[in-house]
Amino acid sequence: MNAHVSQGSWPVLVLNADFRPLSYYPLSLWSWQDAIKAVFLDRVNIVAHYDQAVHSPTLQMQLPSVVSLKSFVKPTTHPAFTRFNVFLRDRFNCQYCGSPEDLTFDHIVPRSKGGQTTWENVVAACSPCNLRKGNLTPVQAKMFPRQHAFAPTVHQLHRNGRLFPPNYLHDSWLDYLYWDTELDP
Repeated sequence: MNAHVSQGSWPVLVLNADFRPLSYYPLSLWSWQDAIKAVFLDRVNIVAHYDQAVHSPTLQMQLPSVVSLKSFVKPTTHPAFTRFNVFLRDRFNCQYCGSPEDLTFDHIVPRSKGGQTTWENVVAACSPCNLRKGNLTPVQAKMFPRQHAFAPTVHQLHRNGRLFPPNYLHDSWLDYLYWDTELDP
């Protein structure tokens, strides 16, 4: 198909079969190309369209803006331990000084002192604080995280993710976002 849209344009919101986003942060988005492929493979239903269309010699199709999966994907209950998810749990702020700039992650008990790379021992830290704490324990460095490090639930990460809405939200997506009351504190 030949389209007069740029490759990065026209993102498609992907909903589970129950019409909830697969994830809030990052928001579950596909490219319009992947969405159209999923339509032809009969894996999704088109819920809403853009005003933009793509054309082939024999077919014209409006670009989908929202699709829902035909098969329900069971959400995970235990989020993966990743750098991004640590930052999300800690709301993209250094747990020592509160800065949102130049984030790294810090082992509360340093690895050299037996600290593990786990939810309970890693926090978001800005580079200056991480360098200042160095290879010391919190007591030695007199630096203590603002919150206790913990393994978050998917719901806690979703709740935090709702604090950081994407830069782009198409009007057709709004009925499907941020309405999940079980995510509220």
